[in-house]
Parts: sequence; C-alpha cells; structure tokens
Amino acid sequence: MSQQQTRTALVTGGNRGIGFETCRQLAGAGLDVVLAARDAARGRAAAQKLRGPGHRVRAEELDITSAKSVQECAERLAEAGIQIDVLVNNAGVYPTDGFFSLDEDTFSHALDVNLMGAFRTCQAFVPAMGRRGYGRVVNLSSGLGAVTDNIPSPAAYGITKAALNALTLVVSAASAPSVKVNAVCPGWVRTDMGGSGAPTSVEKGADTVTWLATLPDSGPDGGFFRNRRRIAW
Repeated sequence: MSQQQTRTALVTGGNRGIGFETCRQLAGAGLDVVLAARDAARGRAAAQKLRGPGHRVRAEELDITSAKSVQECAERLAEAGIQIDVLVNNAGVYPTDGFFSLDEDTFSHALDVNLMGAFRTCQAFVPAMGRRGYGRVVNLSSGLGAVTDNIPSPAAYGITKAALNALTLVVSAASAPSVKVNAVCPGWVRTDMGGSGAPTSVEKGADTVTWLATLPDSGPDGGFFRNRRRIAW
C-alpha cells in the first residue's frame, strides 16, 4: 500500500479485547490507526504497545455516550489533517439481566453505548467518506441480536444489538455506494467481556472485523457476517 493509498481506521473501544486486536491487525495490514478509548491514559498505553516499524497508531480520547466527545474527537482529527476512511464501532457493554429484573438505567446505558454510540460516530464520520468516494463501516454486533431464528437475549444486550443491526441497514441505504456498511458477529471470544472460557481466540474474533474493514470495491454491503460468511439478521 503506497503512501498515497494509505487509509486511516478509527476503532472505538480500541484499548482492549477485540478492539485492540482489530487495531493490531489493521496496523499490520498497512492502515494508519486511530485507537479511540474512553480512558485517555489506557488508550495511550494501548497505542504505545502497537507502535513499531510501519505501524502508525494514534490514541484519541472518545466517549461514544457523549455527542460532545464524539464531535470534539472529529474536530481534533480534522484539525490534524486526518481523514477517517474506516470506522469500526467496537465499543459495547454486555448486561445479562433477565427482562423482568432489568432496570431502566441499565437498559438506557446499553442503548446509549451499543446503539447510540454507533449512531453518533456514523453521523460524525460517514458523510465525509461518501464525499471522498471511499468508506468502510463495521458495526460489532452479535448473533444474540438476530431475530430470524431466536429471540434476542440477554434482554438489554440482545435488543440493542438487534437495533444496531437495523442501524447498519439504515446507514448502508443512506450512504454513497462507495461506502460499505456491514455488521459482524465475532462469536463468543476470550476477552474481558466474553470470559476465559469462551471458545474463540481474540485473533479469530477480530478476523472478520478486519476483513470487512478492508473490503475491496467489489465487496458486500449491508450484510451481517460471521467467519467471513453472511448470516441471517
């Protein structure tokens, strides 16, 4: 990838888990990476671990539950002359309460992180992708939010991921053809969220994310994928 063709990816929740591994894989694939994290110190520490020959990783403080934080991040990047070509909406929360024990604050927070966070970042970064004629958006969803074969569960997590899937389709339809917007189910992954007993390595969990983030112009748009294969919504 030449200097003229180098793309820049922004990954939310990039300081750990699938987000961190996605940053590592994208940097290894030759992209410049903006590692976005709510905790600025943790973001800087994570970015430092990834920097090396040919790996350009910039840490950015970003709280996706705050429209102001998203806007300020977008402004800082624009002032630095950084254009976001790839947006990976990775940050998320996983409440496990059953529906009748689910309190409103927990549900509202899940909506704010898992749905509204992606809404905010897509509004901030995707329009410019269309104007420049290139963009890739990857929303980290889950098969637990699929409605075709099961009821979304656990309640708050499943509902918000089902809503994120709907957002994926809406953003895909609203965007220019040169912007490919897809959702991914990484599987049950060994991270802080997934736990040590999960069957899928973080490298495998991030693989389809990286694949969707680097799709060729002939690649799919408006789909839901696991292990690089389309799955039902």
